[in-house]
Amino acid sequence: MKSGRNCCVILIVLTGFLLGCSTDYAPKPRAYFRIDLPVKQYQPLIGDYPYSFDYPVYAHIKQYKGQWKNTDTADYWINVEIPQFKSRLHLTYKSIKNNLGILIEDAHSYAYKHSVKADAIIQSEFINQDSKVYSVLFDIKGNTASSFQFYATDSLHHFLRGALYFDCEPNKDSLAPVKEFLRTDIVKMIESLNWRKKPTK
Repeated sequence: MKSGRNCCVILIVLTGFLLGCSTDYAPKPRAYFRIDLPVKQYQPLIGDYPYSFDYPVYAHIKQYKGQWKNTDTADYWINVEIPQFKSRLHLTYKSIKNNLGILIEDAHSYAYKHSVKADAIIQSEFINQDSKVYSVLFDIKGNTASSFQFYATDSLHHFLRGALYFDCEPNKDSLAPVKEFLRTDIVKMIESLNWRKKPTK
């Protein structure tokens, strides 16, 4: 009697196991955490810089301290840091001294150093004749260390270069909405850029 019950139990377990194994499995797409994007508001750059622009209220300005601090215009080098996205826009400023061609060539070279890992690099031009601002923005697509770079100049006295970096492993899929969000901020900075004075350094 007991052996008959045991056989029934084993048969039920095996049937359930076999039916469970035959169930179709569909892999789910990779999901990412939802990113809350802040409301866009801007504020003017305050400080003794030969340039000015509007930057996001959710960012803060930090004086850059790095290995190139011996550069004569390094006092005008800053980071626009956005802690919420673990990102920073590193800005370097140079005064033009018969070297505009070299500065532009260097800016292109820095951007295209990422071409090894980039899916594409797209250039966009911004020209403001009233403010004497001539700029090129590089959209660097793919899993690269820097997502956006740009330079701006008046072609006579001022040259400003920017590069956006994230303090995390680059992932074009998970960072896509943040990159697009920050691109708008960078364009705003370029379009609001003004030269304050002729540099003395």
